[in-house]
Amino acid sequence: EVQLVESGGGLVQPGGSLRLSCAASGFTFRFYAMNWVRQAPGKGLEWVSYISNAGGTTSYADSVKGRFTISRDNAKNTLYLQMNSLKAEDTAVYYCAKSQGPYGRTTDARGQGTLVTVSS
Repeated sequence: EVQLVESGGGLVQPGGSLRLSCAASGFTFRFYAMNWVRQAPGKGLEWVSYISNAGGTTSYADSVKGRFTISRDNAKNTLYLQMNSLKAEDTAVYYCAKSQGPYGRTTDARGQGTLVTVSS
């Protein structure tokens, strides 16, 4: 059974930083691309970032480009999202999501999410 458990969310002031983690189990992590997606209050799901299975390819939504960095540690079965220069509009529940294969952004599993609140 695929399990994705996010952690690291919390309350942070505008301009601050947070690092999210996602612990993966139940599948061979290094074989699959991974994503971060988010859902702001009252809004739909928004794709945030993608990383290929070996980490060689990454991509970002325009709204976070230059501020967020996705990474992974395949030895630890863990996905990360470093978030810097946070803005109020980054407030959302952040989910890690498993892709269907080593490449591509189509996902087939998602964790329960971790809440990030950016407020002074």
